[in-house]
Amino acid sequence: MRSFTALIILVLLASSCDKLDELTKFNIDYETEVTIPASTGISLPFDVFTPDTETNSESKFDSNDTRKDLIESIKLTKLQLNITSPEDTDFSFLESIEVYINADGLDEILIANKEEVSETVSILDLDVTDVELKEYIKKDSYSLRLNTVTDETLGQDHEIHVNSTFYVDAKILGL
Repeated sequence: MRSFTALIILVLLASSCDKLDELTKFNIDYETEVTIPASTGISLPFDVFTPDTETNSESKFDSNDTRKDLIESIKLTKLQLNITSPEDTDFSFLESIEVYINADGLDEILIANKEEVSETVSILDLDVTDVELKEYIKKDSYSLRLNTVTDETLGQDHEIHVNSTFYVDAKILGL
């Protein structure tokens, strides 16, 4: 009988820890803008840069009842590009794209890409890499570099809205 009671207690504790663990996992969303300039050449790679994105990580962690020192992992789960201008255009001009993240004192790393863009939509979901980004998001700000190759000439600038979602996993009660 004692072993049955102990087993019940262990099951209840384990399920409580799992529920607590889920409370320390959350998403952080960031948005920024970038302009792909009108061009005259095609099939040549060129870089465009986003302005610095303020992470506000301290307040975002605090609103999720955690702190920087309790973060175990942060990974990118979604990077989406949305053409905002010109209207009625799509990503058919894009041959390929790579997105890199950079933050003060850290090496630049690849976080997302699309090798063959055959999309004829104005919203493009990139393939994200499975890299640890904890140190980048814990910084005050980060920037993105988009390395793009076009397969047609752009007659006008293209304004792109960049949406990113980062999955954060923090320690339970500092344990």
